Amino acid sequence: MKKKDVEYFRQFLSKRLEELLSQAEDTVSGMTDPKENFPDPTDRAALEADRNFMLRIRDRESKLIRKIKSALERIENGTFGVCETCAGEISVNRLKARPVTSQCIDCKAKEEALEKALGL
Repeated sequence: MKKKDVEYFRQFLSKRLEELLSQAEDTVSGMTDPKENFPDPTDRAALEADRNFMLRIRDRESKLIRKIKSALERIENGTFGVCETCAGEISVNRLKARPVTSQCIDCKAKEEALEKALGL
């Protein structure tokens, strides 16, 4: 992979990581604010449903944060863009579509087919 491509992904992933961490901080601070008092139970239920939805989103984002950190580590140690399964090169187009991937499209397709066959 070319140095300019690696640098592009380093900048892209670093920026995305900063955005996700900032959003996580906003969520935590928003949830620690004084609780609002709703006389109507329906309003309170709607607020709780919104908070639960936001927590599910943040949970998914925390998983993405771990994947981004892993991708940045691979950039640092020179293995970014190398498939962890077959050691082949991951195409730049695949990395643009899924920059945190650690597998080439062929290995990922085989893994998904196996998971489907096993019912995982």
